[in-house]
Amino acid sequence: NVCLVENVHIGDNAVIGAGSVVTKDIPANCTAAGNYARVLHYDRPNTDMLNPWPVKDK
Repeated sequence: NVCLVENVHIGDNAVIGAGSVVTKDIPANCTAAGNYARVLHYDRPNTDMLNPWPVKDK
């Protein structure tokens, strides 16, 4: 469960942590959590995750 205060905007693709109290606008493409919720980090939605370890053929 999350508590939202009136007139708060949650941006597209934002993730809000469980039990958070959101009192300010949360931008798009970020992760926010806490009591009171704050941005923990910004996601980069249109990038491919690169494998840091190359896969070896058998």
